[in-house]
Amino acid sequence: MASIVVSGRRRICGEARVTGAKNAALPILAATLIARGPVELENCPRLKDVENMLCILSSLGAQCEYCGDTLKIDTRSATGSVMPQSISKELRSSIFMLGPLLTRFGSAVCTFPGGCEIGHRPIDLHLKGLMMLGAEIREERGLIICRADRLKGAEIHLDYPSVGATENIMMAAACADGMTRIFNAAREPEIEDLALFLNELGYLVEGAGSSTLSVYGGEARREKTTHRIIPDRIVAGTLMAAAAITGGEIRLNDVCPAHVGSIAAKLKEAGCKIEQQGMSMRLSAPDRLNEIRLIETMPYPGFPTDMQAQMFALCAVAKGTSVIVENVFENRFRHAAELGRMGASFTQKDRTAIIRGVERLTGTKVTAWDLRGGAAMVLAGLAADGETTIEHAELIDRGYEKLHETLNGLGAEIRLEE
Repeated sequence: MASIVVSGRRRICGEARVTGAKNAALPILAATLIARGPVELENCPRLKDVENMLCILSSLGAQCEYCGDTLKIDTRSATGSVMPQSISKELRSSIFMLGPLLTRFGSAVCTFPGGCEIGHRPIDLHLKGLMMLGAEIREERGLIICRADRLKGAEIHLDYPSVGATENIMMAAACADGMTRIFNAAREPEIEDLALFLNELGYLVEGAGSSTLSVYGGEARREKTTHRIIPDRIVAGTLMAAAAITGGEIRLNDVCPAHVGSIAAKLKEAGCKIEQQGMSMRLSAPDRLNEIRLIETMPYPGFPTDMQAQMFALCAVAKGTSVIVENVFENRFRHAAELGRMGASFTQKDRTAIIRGVERLTGTKVTAWDLRGGAAMVLAGLAADGETTIEHAELIDRGYEKLHETLNGLGAEIRLEE
């Protein structure tokens, strides 16, 4: 169990590069199972969740190796379709393996996935989608057991634009007979990146980024594929928030401005100046931020739920009163009580938090209950008086590649303690 100790009152200033997107890399790792030959993934982040996915692939017989920031994967030697339970329980993204394993081996067995406890995240949309394609699925002793001789294209209407379900269905439909149409599909940039990767393998996916996706079933045609993972919009947003909460200035490179539009809009409302040029963005923050009247989390292109906790920390030291409504996960305000220990003033009921900004937070010992909440504690610690010790900091490594080193390079003083 690791802790992070953050020394407060440090301005975040300088230049940083945004790493590859975790939420794009994980489904693409699963999709390597339906590649015809070796795959090279550039800009693949070195994260705990990525490490766990590689452990699952290796346990199934795949060959995985990092060369710098390029990950080389060859799944031609994969033979197993039963995922190890101990690893699958560590991350939610293990569910992505169902579609690729089912299409390649005709069967797939996994346990119910793990991940951060941020609320009810059912996998029924994943399973219903696979059943619509012809899979037989049953639950037995805590396991999900899927079988199918051959999947067939279908029209699938999602009750909710679930990112994971959209991706799982896309990967399964790519190898099915005929065309599959997904209505009310998720529109996140990570969906577009997966579609691009599948097309690079030689499959055909159209409409990514819109609410209707068309997947034309077939077989991979390319013997070798190289793909570059898109920049992580949540990492970019977190670094901008770090500069904003400390009255600093930051230039981000390797960022896609279109992907962080909703985040930038709220930071501008708080008084930050933001300029963009190509794949770079520059943020300059005032000495103290303004209130943000309303943040409502929504599916893309709305404000991302993965940035809610970081913005909560920012609003805690802004002028006036800010309101945050969490529409995606019902249990994603666990960071609020920890920020309260640091002096944040707020009222929370159900999915709404009313935050009254204070001039100063005070460093103390707090706990990271989930990945993004842990990042919020780090941001709060940067702006607080004294030292902030964040326990369970290993959760932060699930979504950020050495966040403490990145921030230290920008003027922070953060150390790790076991």
